[in-house]
Amino acid sequence: MNIQFTRHRRLRSSDNLRTMMRETHLRPEDFIYPIFVVEGENKQNEVPSMPGVFHLSLDLLNKEIEEIVSLGIKSIILFGVPAEKDEVGTQAYHDQGIVQRATRQVKEAFPDLVVVADTCLCQYTDHGHCGIVENGQVLNDPTLDLLARTAISQAKAGADIIAPSNMMDGFVAAIRHGLDEAGFEHIPIMSYAVKYASAFYGPFRDAAHSSPQFGDRKTYQMDPANRDEALREAQSDLEEGADFLIVKPALAYLDIIRDVKNQFNVPVVAYNVSGEYSMIKAAAQNGWVDEKAIVTEMLVGMKRAGVDLMITYFAKDVARWLKEEN
Repeated sequence: MNIQFTRHRRLRSSDNLRTMMRETHLRPEDFIYPIFVVEGENKQNEVPSMPGVFHLSLDLLNKEIEEIVSLGIKSIILFGVPAEKDEVGTQAYHDQGIVQRATRQVKEAFPDLVVVADTCLCQYTDHGHCGIVENGQVLNDPTLDLLARTAISQAKAGADIIAPSNMMDGFVAAIRHGLDEAGFEHIPIMSYAVKYASAFYGPFRDAAHSSPQFGDRKTYQMDPANRDEALREAQSDLEEGADFLIVKPALAYLDIIRDVKNQFNVPVVAYNVSGEYSMIKAAAQNGWVDEKAIVTEMLVGMKRAGVDLMITYFAKDVARWLKEEN
């Protein structure tokens, strides 16, 4: 056969050769593991729609952190589920709020672990929206003060990174100003810069008890059909002082991740959200997919798209698999 062609398969002929040629790698330090902390004692209740994810009371939190650290994971993000809610989310910015107490506890026992604090009001308001509500409308500017107060309270408790997720206009500027005025100019902001009004959030709202009691969040979260808007949102947050940019969700928005990475020279974080997690867990439990293979392929795809860090409920699973392989 006298034809010319390139033999790409030469570099795929064995496991070791394929490993040598691999361009994208997963590492435990790529992951930020989400934890839901709750009031009370001796509580470790599995979230019904998220197999393997639990509500944890503070007396059981350190044991969970020990496992996370032993797996080589360097960071967690804390979500609080308060015992009491009100119309302005008072527990979000209370110095004895559940996230503030959890942060102090974790930093005392594990000072090197990076603690990211989710900065939002929806888990703390009785209406489930991410801001102050008046006459059925979520008010932007009055909400900014409460978000800044929440961030300052979390920084005082020892949070290493503030991660505001509310999508109010000007939220990064308000939080950056508040942190700087309070003497926390060294604390970085990991902004949920590109957050879509997604159907993939359902299990999280089950876990965080944060479903809106009326309407939806489409007046402040982005339309999933929009692409250019993502770059405008990201640019605004950077100009206001963001240090990281989060794209949320991840799996259906890999094009957005690549756009953001190409456009801005800052760390990009993907939030591999609850719906993405629960779909795979459910399929794996039914024997329909190979969980390890499909999770690994999915997360590699996110990194290949340009992600530097991933907030993912699969962090412990993948860290275990990597440890077994090594």
